[in-house]
Amino acid sequence: MNPSTLIGMVASFLLLAIVLFFSADDPRLYVDWPSLGIVLGGTLAATFLSYPLKEVFRVFGLIATVMRNERLYAENDIDELVRISKLWMTGDLHAVERALENVTNPFLRTGVQLVIDQTREEDILDLMQWRILHLRSCEAAEAQLFRVMAGFAPAFGMLGTLVGLVNLMSLLGGGDIGAIGRQLAVGLMSTFYGILLANLVFKPVAVKLERRTEARVVLMNMVLQGISMMCERRNPTLMRETLKSFVAHYQDEIFDGRAPGKNGEERVPAPAPQSNV
Repeated sequence: MNPSTLIGMVASFLLLAIVLFFSADDPRLYVDWPSLGIVLGGTLAATFLSYPLKEVFRVFGLIATVMRNERLYAENDIDELVRISKLWMTGDLHAVERALENVTNPFLRTGVQLVIDQTREEDILDLMQWRILHLRSCEAAEAQLFRVMAGFAPAFGMLGTLVGLVNLMSLLGGGDIGAIGRQLAVGLMSTFYGILLANLVFKPVAVKLERRTEARVVLMNMVLQGISMMCERRNPTLMRETLKSFVAHYQDEIFDGRAPGKNGEERVPAPAPQSNV
């Protein structure tokens, strides 16, 4: 499971537990099925009205994606590009094709295959840039789906509040305190559920998907730059350093981890002791 997602879930449950057990005499007061039904049912109904059936059913798969600890393996892609570039510089096409069989990144594999097929660099870059834009637009639509649901949930929470208040008004003359309390609970808990689902479920999932897309686009742009340098037969060492800049933190450009000494001199850490084993 994704560590940050796990931490967020645990923190959410702890927050709700504190609210339920320390701010109320009876935690069951926060469980109101009619209110939850209004919010969830209304949100799902509005989502089905807004999106095709196929896209709505992808919600469950996207939630599973957020839960997974997905790695991008940027260093592996850099190593594969540099290794293939070295083979390409020697002119050994058979060695390049054999190395290409072990490449796991389909985007990288497509780019290298086009280079081997002597495709023009402009055509290769146009195709790969189109694939980047396509991925960005598709995944942006997936994140937007959850943002739309985050907008629907509070609205239906307010709808539940209005329903509870209308029913409450009709009961005021009867004097049934129990019925009045139930309707008031529906009114208040609907807003509670709507805000909770919007800000603790739907919006965080949308943000997580957007951050995932940004990381994937950075990786694809890195591969695109590597393919361009391979077409131009650039030096593999230069290629490695250029591609590493796509995934390096900005601090690495101004500080290499060594502490400054006196008078501005750099103090290099002592080497680790050698093991006799």
